[in-house]
Amino acid sequence: MNLESKIYIAGHRGLVGSALVGELTNRGYTNLVTRTHSELELTDHTAVAAFFEQEEPDYVFLAAAKVGGIIANNTYRAEFIYQNLTIQNNIIHQSWLHGVKKLLFLGSTCIYPRACPQPMKEDYLLTSELEYTNEPYAIAKIAGIKMCESYNLQYGTNFISVMPTNLYGPGDNFDLEKSHVLPAMVRKMHLAKLLEAGDLQTLLADLRVSSLEEAQPILDKFGVSAKSVQIWGTGKPRREFLWCQDMAAACVYLMGNRDFTDTYAPGTTEIRNSHINIGTGEDISIAKLAELVRQIVGFGGKVVFDDSKPDGTLRKLTDVSKLHALGWKHHVTLAEGVTRMYGWYLENAEARR
Repeated sequence: MNLESKIYIAGHRGLVGSALVGELTNRGYTNLVTRTHSELELTDHTAVAAFFEQEEPDYVFLAAAKVGGIIANNTYRAEFIYQNLTIQNNIIHQSWLHGVKKLLFLGSTCIYPRACPQPMKEDYLLTSELEYTNEPYAIAKIAGIKMCESYNLQYGTNFISVMPTNLYGPGDNFDLEKSHVLPAMVRKMHLAKLLEAGDLQTLLADLRVSSLEEAQPILDKFGVSAKSVQIWGTGKPRREFLWCQDMAAACVYLMGNRDFTDTYAPGTTEIRNSHINIGTGEDISIAKLAELVRQIVGFGGKVVFDDSKPDGTLRKLTDVSKLHALGWKHHVTLAEGVTRMYGWYLENAEARR
């Protein structure tokens, strides 16, 4: 890529897409193309074809997807498989038809088997059954990997697939009910800190309620008090976290410096598992994560674990040796990232009200 290349970022408003836009902009790329959902319906084949006909992008970052938590994935199974398959089919196919120089397809490490050996290597894909609750979403993402591989092998395209680990950072979802573990922890510790300090005005503004009587049921539901914060499970499961801007830097590096032919060994006769894990290769227990967040936020109370609640998978860690061999390694430590994330949350408090 050069700084004047026309680059289309599909899904530019999400956590991943917005980080990509920020990274490209910071590096001086000046010809970025984006469309909101209302401007371009990516499940509409005709609309996507017309967009590619009009814009003729040189490079495509495919970060658009229908995403959600475990309940949404399990409840709206048809929507998750249909919409994700349709979005990626439309964009990948039109990228081939219009001669896109390179495409980078973003998936998720949920593509790996439920009982996957740890750390998870690219070669473990399709070796056993998937986690049932997110199977439709995972199958769609696996199909995206195979579509990129197949178009490369049949048509000579240069499409790369990457599978990021758990991401966090600016623009994350801090909803107490729907967010992932790290942003939820940050907000719960922040609310507990406000209670501890007696700052009810800021607390009520954060929860968007007008009285402590309205706030109390919410605080009770999520285990937040002036003395403690409750976390589901035993605290023993281990998770890996990657700063979203590091993820974006990895994607831009791969797009600019690596090709599909770099993703498998020379002389390979059956090319599969060409995707690349993007992560840190480091994990942390939920208990130690909670203590780290507590210290960074500045809450003086205790962390209490509710072992009557499920732990989930005990470990999910990516093997990033392939990524390292391709020349990229993460830069932001978890402590630095959580500090930045909390700072962003505080700076954007007014905008959320």
